Amino acid sequence: MTVVDTIFKATNVILRRAIASSLSVIAVGVLVPFVSGYPLAYASGQDLGVYPPWSHGENNPVESRGLEFTVPEVDNLPDFHGNPINPKLSIFVGGNYFFAMAPLVQAFEKKHPELKGKVYYETIPPGLLAEQIKHGGTITVGNMTWTVHADVYAAGLRRIRSSIKEGDATGPAIPYATNTLAIMVPKGNPARIATLNDLGKPGVRLVMPNPAFEGIGRQIKNSLAKAGGEELVRVVYETKVKNGETLLTHIHHRQSPLYLMQGKADAGVTWQSEAIFQEQVGNPIDHVSIADDQNATGIYAVAMVKGAPHRAAGKKWIEFLKSPEAQEIFGHFGFKSYQGEAPQ
Repeated sequence: MTVVDTIFKATNVILRRAIASSLSVIAVGVLVPFVSGYPLAYASGQDLGVYPPWSHGENNPVESRGLEFTVPEVDNLPDFHGNPINPKLSIFVGGNYFFAMAPLVQAFEKKHPELKGKVYYETIPPGLLAEQIKHGGTITVGNMTWTVHADVYAAGLRRIRSSIKEGDATGPAIPYATNTLAIMVPKGNPARIATLNDLGKPGVRLVMPNPAFEGIGRQIKNSLAKAGGEELVRVVYETKVKNGETLLTHIHHRQSPLYLMQGKADAGVTWQSEAIFQEQVGNPIDHVSIADDQNATGIYAVAMVKGAPHRAAGKKWIEFLKSPEAQEIFGHFGFKSYQGEAPQ
């Protein structure tokens, strides 16, 4: 049994004990994970359990947290992890694998203890991270504005190459993992979704990544076109958006399982890894596989950000992503290791 398997086996035991102790899963009937790679149960009769931050702070890599002040739905910053003041490594990573980042950072810190508690990372959509980089690392959430100059930027290979071309990142773009698409559905698949073509049926409610700032949107459109031509793309991303049957994400496709568990949608296309994660922690989520000839493969890549203040630490992170330890963590969620040279 691997180290990762041991960790997840132990936390699944905790999950089952939480279920047995009848934590208030009364109003919504769902279990929502600590999104730290080490999932625990959380639910609330007030329906707060389906709102971020689901990790209860477990994804915060700092060693001293000071005053705890987090109010679900009101005051929370689920995509910002660690202390933005004087970090020794700042990572901007697209939210496609937010659930894997905490165990990755923990494993990285074991290899580089001098950086323990000094890593800061963000997991907002890759397009928005690119905009933040262009703004010198400055971002505003609510009434708070702060600046963190990223050392490394990880996203889809196409996005990373674009940032290099625009002068915001420096080459090379280094690919390290791949992922494929799947249709995420509520447990039991009540709408009986079997193929991508079923998403175009009248009455089928969808939650879909917003192509305006999510790279996955391009892959999804390509897959829809392979399955049902441009007409299916138009129905899913235009007709149904207009009539209210397609909800577009506002943050990223992390919202998809939430909308499914809340009964707001019948299906949504996400990366396969996200569905696997939800299933692993016992949430009422299933997925439907997409035929190989209609699917798309996402290639994740990383590059150093231009002017990175901590280049040495950034290089260590980039090297770590291709290490056996990191690849084992990625593999637990269904990612595959990228092999060979980057495609042109």
